[in-house]
Amino acid sequence: MVDPGCGGSEGAAGAGGKSRFEDIYGRPDPRAYFRRLAPLEYEIPHHAQPLFRQAAAERSAVDDGRPHPPAVLDLCCSYGINAALLNHDVTLAEMYDRYTSPAGQAMPTAELAARDKEFYAERRRPDAVPVLGLDVAAPAVHYAVEVGLLEAGFTDDLEQGPPGPALTRALAEVGLITLTGGGSYVTARTFTALLDGTERPVWLSAFVLRTVSFEPVVRALAAYGLHTTVDTSRTYPQRRFTDERERQYAITAVRALGLDPAGLEETGRFHTLHYESRPGGEEATLLRSG
Repeated sequence: MVDPGCGGSEGAAGAGGKSRFEDIYGRPDPRAYFRRLAPLEYEIPHHAQPLFRQAAAERSAVDDGRPHPPAVLDLCCSYGINAALLNHDVTLAEMYDRYTSPAGQAMPTAELAARDKEFYAERRRPDAVPVLGLDVAAPAVHYAVEVGLLEAGFTDDLEQGPPGPALTRALAEVGLITLTGGGSYVTARTFTALLDGTERPVWLSAFVLRTVSFEPVVRALAAYGLHTTVDTSRTYPQRRFTDERERQYAITAVRALGLDPAGLEETGRFHTLHYESRPGGEEATLLRSG
C-alpha cells in the first residue's frame, strides 16, 4: 500500500534518495505498518476510498453475462487496507487510531485478529463486493484473509513469472483492478500477466506517483482494448517525505517527466495522479485533461 506496494523491497533509502519500507510488510499484523506511516501522514487510501467505491459500483452494474458479480483485485494489497475502506463503514483515520492506540499495541496478534474479524464484520456495507488481494508479502496477505477483508489472497510475483493455478482460477472473475501503492515497482509485465488470465471485461483504477511514468503500462493496457484517462489538473497527496534527500529526489524525478513540482512536491509531499482504464476499443490511448 505504501509505494512501493507489493510488500516493498526496500531498505532505509532507495536509489536516488527515495525511502523504502520493506520491514513493515513482514509482520504478522498491521500495527507496525500504521505506526511507521502515521508520522508521515500516509493518506492515499483515504483519497482512493470514494473513487474505488464509485468504480466498483459502476463495474458491478455492467451486465457481462456472468452469473456472479465481478470481483475486485487489489494489486499490492498489503494488509487489506483498500478492501477495508471499500467494503466497510470505516475511515483511514479510524484505522490509524485502532492500530496505534495503547490498547491495540498491547494485545497479542491472535487476539487482535479475532477482534478485527468481528470489527469488520459488524461494519460490512450492504453494497460490499468480493475483493481479492495480490502482494508478494505473505504475512500481510495472510492477515487480510484471516480477518475477512479479502475473499482470497495471492503472493505470486508477476514481475518474475506467470500466475500460478490458484490465481489463474481467481482471475476469471475479476472485473476491476485497483492500485494505490507499487506503481513505481510493478511494471507492464504484471498487468499483462493479469489481463492474460482474465475472462471478464476488466477496468483499472490506479493512483500512481508523479515521480514515475505510467505510460508503459498504459500502452500495455491499450493492447487489450483498454482506454486510459488521467486528469493532470488534480493530484492526490500520498505522504510526507521522510527527509530532504527524498524531497530532492522527488522534485528531480517530477521535473524529468516534464511536470511542475511547485506547490506540490516542493512543499514536502509525494503526490499521485489517478488513472482510469476501461474498455475503449483498439485505439485506446492516454488522455490528459486539465
